[in-house]
Amino acid sequence: MIDMEIILANPRGFCAGVYMAIDVIDQLLDICPDETIYVYHEIVHNRHVVERFIKKGVVFVEDIEETPEGSIVVFSAHGVSPRIRKASEKRSLTTVDATCPLVTKVHAEAIRLARQGYEILLIGHENHQEVIGTKGEAPDSIKVVESHEHAQVIEVTEGKPLAYLTQTTLSTDDAEVIINALKKRFPDIKPPASNSICYATTNRQRAVRALAPSTDLTLVVGSANSSNSVRLAEISENVGTKAHLIDDSSDIDPDWFAGDDVRKLLLTAGASAPEDLLRGVIRMLIDRFGGFVEQHHVDHEDIEFGLPGTLKKLMRKQDINPSDRRIRINMSADIDAWFDDQKIQHSTVDLTVGRSERE
Repeated sequence: MIDMEIILANPRGFCAGVYMAIDVIDQLLDICPDETIYVYHEIVHNRHVVERFIKKGVVFVEDIEETPEGSIVVFSAHGVSPRIRKASEKRSLTTVDATCPLVTKVHAEAIRLARQGYEILLIGHENHQEVIGTKGEAPDSIKVVESHEHAQVIEVTEGKPLAYLTQTTLSTDDAEVIINALKKRFPDIKPPASNSICYATTNRQRAVRALAPSTDLTLVVGSANSSNSVRLAEISENVGTKAHLIDDSSDIDPDWFAGDDVRKLLLTAGASAPEDLLRGVIRMLIDRFGGFVEQHHVDHEDIEFGLPGTLKKLMRKQDINPSDRRIRINMSADIDAWFDDQKIQHSTVDLTVGRSERE
């Protein structure tokens, strides 16, 4: 057995938008116990989160026509297009919008630019639900750019002003390469009013970029269909540290640690990965290899989103005061207590102020 040093990245795991989306369903299950709650698309891209809700009776659909007329449907954190909203109205659905406010912001800018006559190059993954929803706001004005190579050849309308937007969960590294290629081809291309890549994606990527170079291996807890989780693994690889994306501890392959070459490991989680899955990985690694955990704070997040207006409206209809209900956010403030309870040796390094604190 080796004594492994586990570097635990912070920020990691759930962002405020994911907490909000998950809490929306929890609130609906509480206030509408006799109704089936439908969700259009996965509420967030994490297999465990979806499976836990399915066990509670929540039904996930990929076609809005699968929802019975008059039922309650939640729009996922990734957002939906106007076409889905209109189809929901036609079916007399009670819609609750759990779209991340940062995605809504991108939608609003796409609408504004299209109305001003711009052709919009949307940097992202064509089949990602967020991109599908954003493109649906102005389908005749938006073209998707998926790669640096695509940016070199994409055709635009001559004489029409050009602007670009980005999917919120992109790798900042990848986005910058594509943006630079577009700027080189189209020097007058208009940038977004503000950075489209969300704060949580940026912060988690910054932490991996800062911490991975000094470690032997990176493990990212997150599902394969989670864009931001995949990007974290890619960034680690980009800075020279091998990385594996895992759903939970059961995905860990003992061969990754053959030869005792991994003595210092970076552990993080995508923005849609529950904290308990990450803790399961820590418990498994400590049991197998021994060692201790050192949590590195690269950024401190204090952003909180309130309940969506559509949920507040539904609550008022049921004589429930929405001001008495708040999003339950527990980013990982109790991680130290968990370490103590598990009798895991741990320490904290606060890189945001250059100060170290050991326990």
